[in-house]
Amino acid sequence: MSAINEDELKARLDPLSYEVLRNGATERPFTGEYTDTDKVGSYRCKACSAELFKSETKFHSGCGWPSFYAPTADDAVVLIEDRSLAPRIRTEVRCANCDSHLGHVFEGEGYEVPTDQRWCINSVALILEEK
Repeated sequence: MSAINEDELKARLDPLSYEVLRNGATERPFTGEYTDTDKVGSYRCKACSAELFKSETKFHSGCGWPSFYAPTADDAVVLIEDRSLAPRIRTEVRCANCDSHLGHVFEGEGYEVPTDQRWCINSVALILEEK
C-alpha cells in the first residue's frame, strides 16, 4: 500500500472528493460525472491513480452512481465489512493501493451481469483515463 501525504492530497482534491476518499462520505445520487457516461477507458483512483475498473465492466443500474460488475483485478480493491447502517451490513470497497474509500459492492440484486454484483462507486473517487 502506498503512503499518501494527506496535506498534499487535501490541497489537490476538491472538498467532496477528499471527504469521500479519505472520510468515507458519499456523493449525492445522480450528480456524479461518470454515472451515465459510456466513454471507453480505465477508471482510476482519484487519490493515487491505481487502475480499479474498466469501461467494459460498467453498466447502467439506475442507482444514481457508476456501477461496475467487477474490478480490473482481484487485488485492485480491498473489501471491508461495513456496519455503519446497522443492522444492515454492507461491503465497503477501498483502493488496495492507498486505502481510499470508493463505495460499496452489492450481490444478488438480479442485474443481468456476469458476476451478479453491483460495484456502486462514487464518481468523485474516480478519474476516467479515456482510450
